[in-house]
Amino acid sequence: MMVIMRAKQNRSSVQERKEATHERIVDVAARAIRRSGYGGTGVADIMKEAGLTHGGFYAHFASRDALLAEAGDRAGAESVALAADIAAAAPAGEALQHIMEAYLSDEHLGAIETGCPIAALGSEMPRQAPEVRHAATSRIKEMIDLLARQMPDWGEPEAHERAMMLVCGLVGTIMIARAVDDPKLSKALRQAAMKRLIPVGGST
Repeated sequence: MMVIMRAKQNRSSVQERKEATHERIVDVAARAIRRSGYGGTGVADIMKEAGLTHGGFYAHFASRDALLAEAGDRAGAESVALAADIAAAAPAGEALQHIMEAYLSDEHLGAIETGCPIAALGSEMPRQAPEVRHAATSRIKEMIDLLARQMPDWGEPEAHERAMMLVCGLVGTIMIARAVDDPKLSKALRQAAMKRLIPVGGST
């Protein structure tokens, strides 16, 4: 009986270590794709950054695209969770404003590696594998729904449409603000977006 119990404990310990290693690889990849892009993120580099050998990769993922999909999903989940936390902490009626302020902030502008993956990777997504695009699409829908729920007329089609346009406006603003080499223009773009993107009928 003791031998059987020890064998089960050993299997459980091995499985826990494998799951922890898997999580570490995904975390590293989620930062790497935002930092270097899908095309600039190699399996060998990810495994090295995670402190693992290249040969161990296929014990965790069927392919590079499977890793990119999971990493993109993790990055998207982090972004949605942060927006949800900001909304939950905001005073009544001010959730959208607080989310926008955080998204358009200097901190987010410079936080490519840990910020919104759509702003960091949007231009590359049309050329990715279906599973990578599907993961991104799911998180984009989740963000749209989160913003729609902050509007007074949540549940109405107009609220959802405004949330879609707000996501597009925020992502596009950060992409362009990062692209320009003029800090004053970068700030002006974000200030203009903050002023003009609050949806009509949305919370302020």
